[in-house]
This record gives sequence, structure tokens and C-alpha cells, in this order.
Amino acid sequence: MAKKAKGNRIQIILECTEQKGTGVPGISRYVTQKNRRNTPERLELKKYNPFLKRYTVHKEIK
Repeated sequence: MAKKAKGNRIQIILECTEQKGTGVPGISRYVTQKNRRNTPERLELKKYNPFLKRYTVHKEIK
């Protein structure tokens, strides 16, 4: 089971937004951390997607 967050640092999951419509099997996900006081909105980063073999936009999911 995941540890309870102490303070403002929380663990988040980033998921690829471009892969769903392509029909390519698999899901590109990354696990990272963010400070919820500094960035209260959902995080959006460009990360490498090994299934599409290029950099794509990954958004935070809950």
C-alpha cells in the first residue's frame, strides 16, 4: 500500500494523451512527484513514448 504523503509532496501518474486514438497497443505511463502547493493544477509534460517512438504530451491522471 502507498505511504501517506507527509507535507505537500505527492506522487502522481502521467499518461500519454496521443496514444489512445492511434490503435497502438500498450499505455505509456510515468510515475513522478509534484509539490501540490506550488502546482495545484494538473501537470502536463513532454515525455518519451516507447510505443509511438517519439516524444508526446503526458498529462496527470488521478
